[in-house]
Amino acid sequence: MKSLTKLGAVLSFVLVSVSAFAQFDNRDIQQYRYRDFRGINQFEALNSDIAYDGFKVRLGGAFAVQMQALSHSTESTVDTLITIGNNFNLPTANLDVDVALADGMRMHLRTYLSSRRHPESWVKGGYIQISNLNWLSQDLLENVMDFTTIKIGMMEVNYGDYHFRRTDNARAIYNPFVGNMIMDAFNTEAGAEIYFTPGDFLVMIGATNGKLNQSVATNNKNTPVFLGKAGWDKQMNEDLRMRLTGSFYTTANGNTNYIYFGDRTGSRYYLVMEDQGANPTDNPRSGRWNPTFVNQVTSIMINPFVKYKGLEFFGAYETASGKLSAETETRTYTQIYGELVYRFGADEKFYAGARYNTVTGPQAFSTDDINITRFAVAAGWFMTPNVMMKAEYVNQSYSDFDPTSIYHNGNFNGAVLEATISF
Repeated sequence: MKSLTKLGAVLSFVLVSVSAFAQFDNRDIQQYRYRDFRGINQFEALNSDIAYDGFKVRLGGAFAVQMQALSHSTESTVDTLITIGNNFNLPTANLDVDVALADGMRMHLRTYLSSRRHPESWVKGGYIQISNLNWLSQDLLENVMDFTTIKIGMMEVNYGDYHFRRTDNARAIYNPFVGNMIMDAFNTEAGAEIYFTPGDFLVMIGATNGKLNQSVATNNKNTPVFLGKAGWDKQMNEDLRMRLTGSFYTTANGNTNYIYFGDRTGSRYYLVMEDQGANPTDNPRSGRWNPTFVNQVTSIMINPFVKYKGLEFFGAYETASGKLSAETETRTYTQIYGELVYRFGADEKFYAGARYNTVTGPQAFSTDDINITRFAVAAGWFMTPNVMMKAEYVNQSYSDFDPTSIYHNGNFNGAVLEATISF
């Protein structure tokens, strides 16, 4: 009954929000990324500034639900996997509020209304984005602010480009597949980022406190996180677009760094490779891998993106080094990711694609590498710019784990169907 009540509440939110959205349909916000089909392959929302014509509010959100048909296996000598079957997952929902506060200043706020990790509603975070200083004085530092943007708040850190394509709880419309990367770099931290965009180039520098859960308590291990990005993004002609970026994220000595397990909404592959007694709330990251760089981490990611007519390629090469405070030596992981997607039909409303993802590196207090490899194929249909259906077949294998590990020669595979509404 509680599940039905929750589902009813989520559906009611979607209907009410769609109605509210219709009222604001003609109100555009400065440097805004659309939550529908128009937002696909849009990365930093920096060059879409518009003239300010008064205080405006854009109310939006997302709703998603999956039908999962996965099976899993292990050759562990100790652990037994939980029995899983074919059924629906918990529906998830987001609420987005974007506000044009002043000329050159806007705000974004996201609330997770329902997620795998937190069935109750809670605020993901929010930030202010400043694209000019007219709110202080007309044309103040105009020549500088023409290519400068500042973000300040509790926000999703801009490390790598994949987080612009990944599923963020119910916002699944940008992701042509169902799951995210195996080693999923994502966190919400308090800090600031400064962007410089001369021509087709992008440079970003930023700093955060490195914390997911904000607190003034300290054990004198609160070194800040420094991050940056540099890249080039150009529409070469009507048919061809090319983008290449490099990013880094580093902290020398943090209390607890969450960059690889900061997504509290959970993964899309429910309960795969989990042992008896697991549940979706307490075991939210099934199918992902956390390298446990809790106290020290330095990560670098390179992302190429090419789109030629309906064919697009997105890739990632990542090297990440770090350790627990109790370890004497750092460990290094390598992640390789690639997806090839072909969009076709009127307005590219249909697509098909394939992805490959592999992670290699040693577990804590070990020098022996483990390996996790995922292959997936998917197809999707944009029924409208806001409504999308997709189907994915995924096969993920685990190798070189100790025989006592639940992942020893492990595997999960099968199909997942997903429907999402985003506006």
